[in-house]
Amino acid sequence: MTILLLIAGLVLLVAGAELLVKGASKIAAAIGLSPLVIGLTIVAMGTSSPEMAVSVMASTTGQGDLALGNVVGSNIFNVLFILGISAILIPLTVAQQLIRLDVPIMIGASLLLLAFAWDGSFALWEGLVFLGLGIWYTVFLIRMSRKESNKQVLEEYREEYGNPEKSRDTLLSVFFVIAGLGMLILGSRWLVSSATDIAKSLGVSDLVIGLTIVAAGTSLPEVATSVIAAFRGERDIAVGNVVGSNIFNLLFILGVSVMVSPGPILVSEQLLQFDIPVMTAVAVACFPIFFTGKKLDRWEGVVFLGYYIAYTTFIVLASLRHSSLETFSATMIWFVIPLTVLTLAVTFFREIKKKR
Repeated sequence: MTILLLIAGLVLLVAGAELLVKGASKIAAAIGLSPLVIGLTIVAMGTSSPEMAVSVMASTTGQGDLALGNVVGSNIFNVLFILGISAILIPLTVAQQLIRLDVPIMIGASLLLLAFAWDGSFALWEGLVFLGLGIWYTVFLIRMSRKESNKQVLEEYREEYGNPEKSRDTLLSVFFVIAGLGMLILGSRWLVSSATDIAKSLGVSDLVIGLTIVAAGTSLPEVATSVIAAFRGERDIAVGNVVGSNIFNLLFILGVSVMVSPGPILVSEQLLQFDIPVMTAVAVACFPIFFTGKKLDRWEGVVFLGYYIAYTTFIVLASLRHSSLETFSATMIWFVIPLTVLTLAVTFFREIKKKR
């Protein structure tokens, strides 16, 4: 029953996010918001709504490890797994705006999380800082979007949602939004309670469950969006969806989760010493990889996916205190990571030489 509840929770989260995005987008179009603004705000927030529902629900019930683990694990999953799979299917192009603006903001937000977590807890004022930065980022995107042409984006919007000028069934759209929110709330309740029960029965911590099962499950909307975008040839959307979701996860979801928590959210030693640094390193690694040729090649996708498998293997082995953990760690630290860093460095400097 617990496993069925977990699956049902994931299904409700994905279906609820889809209804929320569809309903909110049509309402926004009906009241005159441009498709570009809708894509940058409502759709981006909609695909991250499962993470928001789970982290806020866990935070209000005092399960800070699950709330933080979901955000950190989702960000790692988004970059390594989703971009990895998408790039393996079709090499991804990276928009100039992502390199100049969004990736640096993602890196800055990751570093800020590491700085705030350094004392072992998140206080209310730190949550307010995250939320304030998230609002500033959204307002900035909206202002910037007004300077751009909406003609091409309007065509993409019509393909996805239909003609916005004829989208007048506001009552049905409101129903979609209400139904989507209800499914998100119920799905998050089921997912949090079942994941906690599974963790206890397996002797695994809430944090590990949050970093793996819950993080992957709540990121399913991002998986679908990026993979479908890659297949359709909309490769910049595949990358932008991941980067935008990561920024939203850090600034909005973490900010709100800290604010609704009964007290400061404590940061475990594992998160502080391993998972948050890994998330930050993954964010930083995006910049040189995206910068070299402004694309993500298949071999880089294989590297990303391989590192996600290695990361998941490590945290599971560590939680179970498996005998092979030491050998696995030594192989990663002394062979795999240095080889990857060397390969990326050579590629990066070759690209610099080409531009000169």
